[in-house]
Amino acid sequence: MSETLAGRRMIDELKTRANALGFSAFGITRADARPDLPEKLQTALASGWLDGMDWMASAPHRRATPQRLWKDAKSVIMLGIDYTPDRDPLEKLGDGKVGVISVYARNRDYHDLIKGRLKEIAGLLARRTGAEVKVFVDTAPVMEKPLAEAAGLGWQGKNTVLISRQSGAWLFLGAIFTDLDLPADAPHEEMCGSCTRCLDICPTHAFPAPFRLDASRCIAYLTNEHQGPIPLEFREAIGNRIYGCDDCLAVCPWNKFARATSEAKLRAREDLNAPLLAELAELDDAAFRKFFAGSPVKRIGRDRFLRNVMIALGNARDRAARAAIAPRLSDASPLVRGAAVWAISRHLGRADLAVLWRRHGGLESDASVLGEWRTALGTGAGAAALE
Repeated sequence: MSETLAGRRMIDELKTRANALGFSAFGITRADARPDLPEKLQTALASGWLDGMDWMASAPHRRATPQRLWKDAKSVIMLGIDYTPDRDPLEKLGDGKVGVISVYARNRDYHDLIKGRLKEIAGLLARRTGAEVKVFVDTAPVMEKPLAEAAGLGWQGKNTVLISRQSGAWLFLGAIFTDLDLPADAPHEEMCGSCTRCLDICPTHAFPAPFRLDASRCIAYLTNEHQGPIPLEFREAIGNRIYGCDDCLAVCPWNKFARATSEAKLRAREDLNAPLLAELAELDDAAFRKFFAGSPVKRIGRDRFLRNVMIALGNARDRAARAAIAPRLSDASPLVRGAAVWAISRHLGRADLAVLWRRHGGLESDASVLGEWRTALGTGAGAAALE
């Protein structure tokens, strides 16, 4: 499509409709605007920083560029919607009674919310022009953040998150691929300057360098994507974060320009702002599914979630946490049992742990849980902190 007056009017109509649907950012880039993406992806895969995230490595040739995903793609429309919280997302860190859930997961799953609206905009484009369109929201091998940067929505900050001058670090992204040759917007320049707040605050030192993330050390990855026991070296640093981590987003200075989201389905449910760890520890599978219905948290399943809750209870400097941990020593899930062993070892000395071992550990058949018992009995870690 040439950049005619009719074409510009059509794009303005798309922008108007996007705004009415709640999107705060709209930009267009060419499908081949980032020829550097294949090399960047290969570097990340070779580094081992994506350890455990098999979907990143499963189809690198398709993820590398939009045209490898869809050969007819000529343009990509990138859209963003604010999910800025109305309170400090870090305010409850260190509170041993409650768990901290990442802002994006405190209400409805944004994938479902955005995809329907993207389809409406894509359908409008198809009706007006007869174009072919495809819609993507973080569920296909699309590198949304570099494309959003190319489309002028913002820039990838030193924490690798897309940052917007209007929305700060709180922006969900979606993409519409089309076989139309649309006029592209100018790419956004990087505006982090000398600031390193996002790098400095990371509890697990997950940034080996600015603009580089070692996902295998990232709390968001460890609590959301990691399948097995959380490595011992990161457990204390996780604190009371039970799903995701917002530290490197929350400290970005550009957030001062962001306004709390007006989208009701993205505003936090009050019961997910600071849920009580003791109550979460009691959830069986049915109760977990009911409590987190519609939330991204539901995706990881009850066992991985309770693994995270046990880690948080182990980090709590609260004697009441011990009572919440103890029943999970006999949980049906080895993943939960193992985390509970570590958690209770943070609250008891060796003699008391030995009593629990005779009650629970002596009947244990899972090798990973037995390993947790051996480690706990060998150290009696955490006893001095509570005495």
